[in-house]
Amino acid sequence: MSTFEELGIEEKILRAVEDLGFERPMPIQEKVIPYLIQDKCNDIIGLAQTGTGKTAAFGLPLIQRTDTSHKKTQYLILSPTRELCLQIADDLASFAKYKKDIKIAAVFGGTSIERQIELIKRGAHIISATPGRLLDMINRGVVDITKINTVVLDEADEMLNMGFREELEAILSKTPESKNTLLFSATMPKEVFTIANRYMNNPVEITVGKRNVGAENVNHICYVVHAKDRYLALKRVVDYHPEIYGIIFCRTRKETQEVADSLLKDGYNADALHGDLSQAQRNTVMNKFRIKHLKLLVATDVAARGLDVENLTHIINYNLPDELGTYTHRSGRTGRAGRTGTSIAIANLKEKHKLQLIEKKLNKKFEHLPVPLGREICEKQLFHLVDRMEKVEVDDTQIDSFLPEIYKKLEWLDRNELIKKFVSVEFNTFLDYYKTAPNLNVPRDAIKSDRKRPQVTGFTRFFINLGKIDNLRPVTLMGMINDFTGVRNIEIGKIEILKNCSFFETDSDYTETVLKSFRNRKLKNRQISVEIAESKRGERKSKSSCSPQRMQRK
Repeated sequence: MSTFEELGIEEKILRAVEDLGFERPMPIQEKVIPYLIQDKCNDIIGLAQTGTGKTAAFGLPLIQRTDTSHKKTQYLILSPTRELCLQIADDLASFAKYKKDIKIAAVFGGTSIERQIELIKRGAHIISATPGRLLDMINRGVVDITKINTVVLDEADEMLNMGFREELEAILSKTPESKNTLLFSATMPKEVFTIANRYMNNPVEITVGKRNVGAENVNHICYVVHAKDRYLALKRVVDYHPEIYGIIFCRTRKETQEVADSLLKDGYNADALHGDLSQAQRNTVMNKFRIKHLKLLVATDVAARGLDVENLTHIINYNLPDELGTYTHRSGRTGRAGRTGTSIAIANLKEKHKLQLIEKKLNKKFEHLPVPLGREICEKQLFHLVDRMEKVEVDDTQIDSFLPEIYKKLEWLDRNELIKKFVSVEFNTFLDYYKTAPNLNVPRDAIKSDRKRPQVTGFTRFFINLGKIDNLRPVTLMGMINDFTGVRNIEIGKIEILKNCSFFETDSDYTETVLKSFRNRKLKNRQISVEIAESKRGERKSKSSCSPQRMQRK
């Protein structure tokens, strides 16, 4: 393995790297840095999971190649969220610690644009930006990217998942043809491939790990429960892992807040992160989580993008994502920097097919485990308590003066009685809660019989007059269904997004609820129309037809 010095990093930046505690380059850094150090280099497609050191891989060479004799913007880095945008800017500033004349600016939405304009006007050699705010500044004539040397697309798949394709294309169209383009992504879906083909010239592909698969050191566990028992199963999972420090992913903002509120009410150290929070609230929650004042963060995928937190032990999928690539991003937040991590899926009987698709994409199998029983949880918590007691540091100077009175108070207790009482004081609440707790596991014969049922049994198929031209995506449609119906944990089946319309399935018990909830609803001033559109299983559907009547069973 090379050192940073052997890769060609200059002395001032080496000092900054040493200050950060970096000893050896990570695999993506070892492969990418030698290309970017050169004066002229190829375009690069870097495929690596989140948390593998991509920022330093492109950041260190960009800092080294910055020409501070010119005030013009030389490098542009685009990322999907303000959190990641700020993190990149902060990391670059750390790399440039001993190169004080390099100016770095972060450009992102949700905060004062005037302050950012002021920073840009002072001169910014490197801009870290989110697409929407950057395009706004370009249109105002504040940012000039017509002469930049390099553009970096970080988390490219996430930017496209979040609907930034138009903004990306508008920005890239204003950059010079002579520039270098560096694209970094955890996965390589069709949309990313299209962007690469259109805007990159003979790119070198650098892959760390296998293409489009999850991190190697993440274990994938699945618990199958009835949908109504999902929250109870979540509590069991958390209780079974006393040292858990992780993120719980939910589908919608409403569900995220409900789960967080329920956990808080039940005595867990948790909080919510979603799009309904103000930036000040988001900052407070994230800061508490980063310093581990929060044990559990309940979040939507969009809100958690760009949130870089070290040492996460677990990712819990309270709901499986509709887009398979999203699971890869979720699970990639744990098991970083050589550590092991665990990604847990809480699934119901109707989601077996989705689990199989995720396994195929990851090239890994879920370990299907039974939901822990009350006795198992109590045993795990009890020995965790004993272990903490064994390892606690005793400050004799602080407690010695109290000991004579304590000994006198407890002298009537023998050793065994003292231990029992000590454990009971700490543990009675747990014992009482799980004393009569039911078994949440779905019987094995029920799981086997479910395999034989058609996937859409018990589902109603709906037509909706929105499609790709309305920028409708599965995650958007799922959010509308949950938000409009106000029903928690409504089961959503297959979603098919066409050009001018779409089709989706929900639990048949909620057919009337879905129809009523979409009445008089609008999307960007367009009246939404939802109707029942059932079809036979396996029937070939006309991709050109958006008529719900043509889709009905004959």
